Amino acid sequence: MIKIEKVSKDFEKLKVLDKIDVEIKKGEFFVILGPSGCGKTTLLSMIAGFEKPTEGKIKIRDKEINKPGRDRGFVFQDYALFPWKTVLGNVMAGLKGNKKEKEEKAMYYIEKVGLKEFANTYPHKLSGGMKQRVSLARALAYEPEILLMDEPFGALDAQTRKLMQQELLNILKDFDKTIVFVTHSVIEAVYLADRVIVLSNRPSKIIYEEEIKIRGHRDYLNEDFLHYRERILHFLDTQTGIQE
Repeated sequence: MIKIEKVSKDFEKLKVLDKIDVEIKKGEFFVILGPSGCGKTTLLSMIAGFEKPTEGKIKIRDKEINKPGRDRGFVFQDYALFPWKTVLGNVMAGLKGNKKEKEEKAMYYIEKVGLKEFANTYPHKLSGGMKQRVSLARALAYEPEILLMDEPFGALDAQTRKLMQQELLNILKDFDKTIVFVTHSVIEAVYLADRVIVLSNRPSKIIYEEEIKIRGHRDYLNEDFLHYRERILHFLDTQTGIQE
């Protein structure tokens, strides 16, 4: 569905990505794992159409990406909420239709992320996890085919982060989405992914790829989970800066 064809990205004289070549399947939960500063967010931004490759092409259904589109929703790490708008107002922002149609659609997704009682609450009164749910509801409300997530749980404490990972998988069961998720946590990658790629330090290349097949309930103590976690950690060089 998404083809990344020998993509490189330079910023002036700094080469960040070097000939990234991978295909992401429809309906796949695809995780990009790598150390801080390796270009994970840059790659995600190019899929979103916010930036363009220096070399190579990124295509969706064989059509080259050259700008943002409503077929791609983006969930930012820093929430990117409008502080002067309520939860409902934030999720409605950018939706098409009359006011009633937009409110009904926004409320549907607000309920899906468990924030119905907070629809009229402003962001400054929400916890970090709740803000990220608003950001997810807003991205889903566009009804994109592809959901791009840039370390959305990176700023959360460990307990809230684990809870949000579980809730994300539960929420996405109801939607047929292709997910591209960026993280620097091996645990998070293994817990969420159908497939993981690992990027090296700059200039970044794909140095490892693993399909994740966990039998039964996904849990940190699941035997398959522990197997993949140890396998990836064993592979990684201790200098990459990737966290557990």
